[in-house]
Parts: sequence; C-alpha cells; structure tokens
Amino acid sequence: MTLTHEKLIEMYRTMLVIRKFEASLAEAVAAGVLPGFVHLGIGQEGVMAGVAYALEPGDWVSSTHREHGMLIARGADLGRARAEIFGKVDGYCKGKGGSMHLAVFDKHCTGCNGILGPSQTINNGIAFALRYNKTNNVAVVMFGDGAAHRGEFHEAMNLAAIWKLPSIFFCVNNQYAISVASAYASSVEDIAARAGGYGIPGLVVDGNDVMAVHEAVTEAARRARAGEGPALIEAKTARHRGHFEGDAEVYRTDEEKEEILRRDPIRRFEANLLEKGILTQEQIAAVEASAEADLQAAIRFADESPYPPFEEAIKDVLYTGVAA
Repeated sequence: MTLTHEKLIEMYRTMLVIRKFEASLAEAVAAGVLPGFVHLGIGQEGVMAGVAYALEPGDWVSSTHREHGMLIARGADLGRARAEIFGKVDGYCKGKGGSMHLAVFDKHCTGCNGILGPSQTINNGIAFALRYNKTNNVAVVMFGDGAAHRGEFHEAMNLAAIWKLPSIFFCVNNQYAISVASAYASSVEDIAARAGGYGIPGLVVDGNDVMAVHEAVTEAARRARAGEGPALIEAKTARHRGHFEGDAEVYRTDEEKEEILRRDPIRRFEANLLEKGILTQEQIAAVEASAEADLQAAIRFADESPYPPFEEAIKDVLYTGVAA
C-alpha cells in the first residue's frame, strides 16, 4: 500500500463526515422535517471510503439507495447533496432525485438507485463506453446481497466476462435484504463464490476494514485497466440502522445489534491509526471539529435553498408519448 499518512487521515475524516451527514438525516426524519423513505449507510463507511479512495477521478461508480456516503467520498459537495435530499432547487438534481436518486455526474457518480437489480447491466454499458473510447478507467457497481439473487446480476457478470469489460461488481453484503437474512436467502455462504461460474475472480473481504476494501478494489481495478476483465468483490458488513428510517427491526436481536456496533468501521480504523502513531487524540478532536463544521455549513446551505417552483415539475423530463 502506498497511501501517505496524510491520505489515511483524509480517509478517516471522510468516514467521519459520512457518519455525521447520515446521522443528521436520521435526526431530520425523526423530527418530521424530512419525509419519505430514507435509507442510511451508517456502519458501512468503511466500504464507501475504501472503494472511493482506490479509484481514479475518471473512474465511474453506480451505487444503491443507501450510499449517499459513496458520493460524498468521491467529492460531492455536502451542501448540494443535502439540498437534493430535501428536495431543494440547489440540489444536484434540482431537488428531483431526492434521497434515493441523488446523482453527481461531475464526480463520475451515476447516482444512488432505488432499483437495485438492473444497475449491474447499466454499469456494463458504462464500462463498454470507457473501453470503446480508449480510456484506462473502470466502472464500479455497488449492490446489496439481495440484488445478487436477481437475474440481471448473472446476465451482467456473464457479459462482462466474455467481453472482458473493465467492470467491478461490488456486493455490499450487510446481511439483510430489507428484513430477509442473507443466510436464509442465499444458496451459497459467500456470494463471491458465484464468480467462478463466469470464470472471473471472486473475493470476500471484511467490509468493516477500510484498508481491506481499499486493497481489494485497487487490485481489481489494476486487472481491469490491464484488460484482464471484471471481478466480483463481496464486502461483509452490517448497517447500524434499520432498512429505512422508521424500520422496527423486529428481525434482529439486541445481541446481534450489540455485536454489529462492536465492529464499527470508524472506531476500528481510528484505533489502527492511533496504534501506528499516524493519528493522535489531539488530531482526532481537530478532525471531529472540522467534520462537524462542514456538516453545519451544509445544513445552513440546504435550509437556505428554496424549493423549486411548481413549473419545474415538467422540466428536464423526456416525454416520448404521442399527443392526442
């Protein structure tokens, strides 16, 4: 690994910013000021930062409805991201994407997606375009364990394998597809084992270890850039919150929740950096304060942003019907 101490501390800070950003959304939902379904990635920051810091600026990422933090890790502006989630006009999608379809194209993020299965086939299209245009970039698609049981997942891996596309399939296995346990729904213990059926590498990593994720994606990207084709990475992790804000979580025991919190990726990374002398307690306090200041600035920006006028509802919409 060639990451400098400064880059490692930056990665740690990014994870903290994501955690604070997501926690503020949970507070907004609880207060009744953020309506609709909101799916938070609290507990999965190691996955998001690990993937993002292993990629180059020209690489593309497609993600799920739980990965606002993925876009933040890629450099999205916190204020514009929050404004979008709150439906404000200064959001990245003028308030039309909301929480589940936040997209940041200038950071090569096709966005969050509430339709999880087809993302893998869409990502192949991006990967094909990258190769057709003779770039040296890769396309990463992130999806959950539930999406790995859909037909599109298998279709996409087969096509990527036979065409040797620069696609990286990244399964964020947080153990539950809504409320159905992966152990019950999956025919195999490791989803990564399915890569063997398509003749591509499959790797299982600890999704709560940001450096393990970073290393796995770095290697998969190296292979893809060299023309060696796709890979499937499965990161085993857990979300700290329910499937959505307001989920009663009757499918998880208190003991399971406690064990999940003990494997917190931020605390693990922090302890690792402290042990290696890369970070000090004083630096932790400074990073914490800096991250909090960024969050408060984002909250002010979103609060001050207006809602779009009514006529905006029919703009930016592609209509292909026939007029009566």
